[in-house]
Amino acid sequence: MSLRTTVGVAALALLGCVAGVLYWLHARGEQHLPEVLTVEPPGFREAPSAEKAASATVEKSLLSADSKKATPPVDTELPLRAGEVLEYTANVSKLNNVANLRLRVAGRGNFLGKSAWHLQAFAHTQDPLRMVFELDDQFDSYSDAGTMTSLQYEMHLSERGQKVESVQRMTATGMEPASPDATEARVLPGTRDPLGMMQYLRNVDWTKTPEVRSPVYDGHKLYDVRAKLAPGSEKVSVPAGDYTASKIAIRVFDGGAEMKDASFTLYVANNAARTPVLLEAVMPFATARVELSNVK
Repeated sequence: MSLRTTVGVAALALLGCVAGVLYWLHARGEQHLPEVLTVEPPGFREAPSAEKAASATVEKSLLSADSKKATPPVDTELPLRAGEVLEYTANVSKLNNVANLRLRVAGRGNFLGKSAWHLQAFAHTQDPLRMVFELDDQFDSYSDAGTMTSLQYEMHLSERGQKVESVQRMTATGMEPASPDATEARVLPGTRDPLGMMQYLRNVDWTKTPEVRSPVYDGHKLYDVRAKLAPGSEKVSVPAGDYTASKIAIRVFDGGAEMKDASFTLYVANNAARTPVLLEAVMPFATARVELSNVK
């Protein structure tokens, strides 16, 4: 299996790279790359303080009529917080802490005239596994602040000496401008990237929309992702603490056919921030549990 295919399946299936490394551990096996503040691309302008504090009512006014029709409702008060960092530890079958993963809300600003969030994810393998499987990956998403639809998706990957740099500008019409270092990616209206999808799921008003469906582009391929809220709440214990959480079952379709050999469950805390606290994955080769270890 190629690095391109491996990256694509992992990033999508585990939503936002929270557990993307797990697939690589099965399929594949330079220096440890530090987590960096990525230079913002041309067209991104950091929002002033007043804009950052604006309510989602303002954000909602930025949406087109088409996107309102195509997108299930999102809460009027989005809980995203600039500077939020969520750290996770990944366990595979009986192997604990095989990788550490970090999700970061880098900031909010204006991306080519649209209010957008800059989202980041980082994945690193841990010793002793790191001695035989060295992986350091970074993902950046610029997603519409109101709908989390993807405007630009970047992959900066390093795996056992192989490096991939990919910057893709999302377009449903072919009319959106792209910088010289970006590749145009033709997608369906309302498409999200894995990072935007993760944030979208925590922001959905599940009391109004018990099931959502969204096209998701993982940097290589377009999938149909469907998520459904399970009834009731569950108690979840992770290194970061004990939570009461909502359980969201996630199904992935490729070309209209469901991926039957894998299932995913996301647990979102019933707190003000709706923190993703646990992701469980059942894969053909192993089971995985990605647990929240720290919140900053």
